[in-house]
Amino acid sequence: MTEEIDRDGLPRLPALPPLTGPAVAESLPGLARVAGSAALHTAGWGLRTTTRNWMRVGRAVTSRDEAAALIRDVGSYVGALGEVAKQVSDGVPVATALMRAGESLGASPDRPREVVATPVVDGQVLGSRPQSLRERGNDLLERSRDVWSTDDRHPAFDRILDELAPDEARILVMLLRDGPQPSVDVRTGGPIGMVSSQLVAPGLNMIGPRAGLRYLEQVPSYLNNLFRLGLVWFSREPVRDHLEYQVLEAQPDVLAAMHSVRFAKVVRRSVHLTPFGEEFCKLALVDEVTAASDDLPEHEAPPDVDA
Repeated sequence: MTEEIDRDGLPRLPALPPLTGPAVAESLPGLARVAGSAALHTAGWGLRTTTRNWMRVGRAVTSRDEAAALIRDVGSYVGALGEVAKQVSDGVPVATALMRAGESLGASPDRPREVVATPVVDGQVLGSRPQSLRERGNDLLERSRDVWSTDDRHPAFDRILDELAPDEARILVMLLRDGPQPSVDVRTGGPIGMVSSQLVAPGLNMIGPRAGLRYLEQVPSYLNNLFRLGLVWFSREPVRDHLEYQVLEAQPDVLAAMHSVRFAKVVRRSVHLTPFGEEFCKLALVDEVTAASDDLPEHEAPPDVDA
């Protein structure tokens, strides 16, 4: 079937239905009232949509699909106008007839048609049958055999971003750029401490001020969450630069913990990014230049078995 083109180069629209017959003739006064009421109610909406409609006409000149869609829409409005005229001639109020016509077209006269998107969660269309574990596993193995796939990022990275606080992102960037951070535990010491030492204050550090966090009191919670996500780990070994511990051990919270017991001792530890955390930071939190830099400090990998 060939498409007819008029002399202006636009697709020829279908002819309007003939206005013949007693029913249509009697509805002409009703049509006049409908036209007047519609003009008042749709003036604002028409001004907003005129530009968009002319753009559709322009696209219809070069696209068969757009031309066909435009013809279908015009036909729908012509049919709706005839239905309004018929209802008015049968005694239906003008407002009711217009409302029914708007519903049949999928929109009321004063607002455009709404487009409802199909919700998709984790690649699964809501309302469809969920995949079984075996089906998901087979799909995963099938994608592992796709040699043309270039998506090499870990699928957990998207979920991790949803579970991070802004301050936690700053901690990760600071660890990536500045390296492992010193941490100390304050325990009871003295002669009794040599036999049975008790923990007074664990994991004291300067990560909050160094990362410029907004909520400094939340640092323990932040570190716990980052550890839960597999992004950081807590080493029992100190950092290489022991001068950093002199600054840390002079902080008020460390001094307060030491003075809270008669004999105190300080155990030096450190906080590191995991290899998984380093990869996450380079892909998600810093630019490509920083990620590819050779000047980034090295972090120790966590031991296989925590001694």
